[in-house]
Amino acid sequence: MIDWTQVLDPLGSAGRVPALLDQVEHDEGAEAWDHLWDALCLEGETVVPASFAALPRLVALGRRSPEALSLAGSIMRGALQDHGADDLLLKCIDVVAQLRKLLDQRLKSRPTGYLHAFRDLLAAYGQYHWSAVLGDFADDFYHLCCPCCEVKVTVAIGDYGQYSAIRDWHAGDTEKRELKPASPEDLAGTGRWMYDTAVRDGQDWLAKGLTYLFGRAECPHCASTFVIAAEYTAANLPSPEE
Repeated sequence: MIDWTQVLDPLGSAGRVPALLDQVEHDEGAEAWDHLWDALCLEGETVVPASFAALPRLVALGRRSPEALSLAGSIMRGALQDHGADDLLLKCIDVVAQLRKLLDQRLKSRPTGYLHAFRDLLAAYGQYHWSAVLGDFADDFYHLCCPCCEVKVTVAIGDYGQYSAIRDWHAGDTEKRELKPASPEDLAGTGRWMYDTAVRDGQDWLAKGLTYLFGRAECPHCASTFVIAAEYTAANLPSPEE
């Protein structure tokens, strides 16, 4: 049994959270959900100990409430924050497994806001990096350094093309090189799972973008090639000391 007066939310004690959970369980009104979001995932991003204390009830509600499922998923996307609730998160292993099943079922229904639910599922699988940075491939830019010559390279995947370039403050993207998308058969691990899920759910735009993200880019400076996803991940994942 959780002593909610000893659990923190953005305003201090989370004593109000059980009542809010009771309220949304019996009333789908927007105001009640707004208050619960403010208490558990402020501005859709910031999580606190109360977030993970409430996760079991949210996942239980998620079987019939898309709003509860969205809130639970957003909480998981904040799992790497300095929230001071690692002990509560560890107690939710079985709950998170159930959340993954529910989110996967929701994706199969091809909901409005598919990408948001897709990111939530990535977080529930512990893929916090891709959950945070994956875009809609309409106008996405990934900034990294060439692993060979260390020149800063901009990779574009979107409506303006799929290319690597040197970004100039005045001239924009220069010395463009076309990206080489990965063949689906060559994808493995997280990239293959993401691609297969997008294909399963008829999200062709996402599947196509992923082949470029996990494909290869050419450095405009030294002409070496590298796997975009691998270099971007290496450049942006926290170091073990952090």
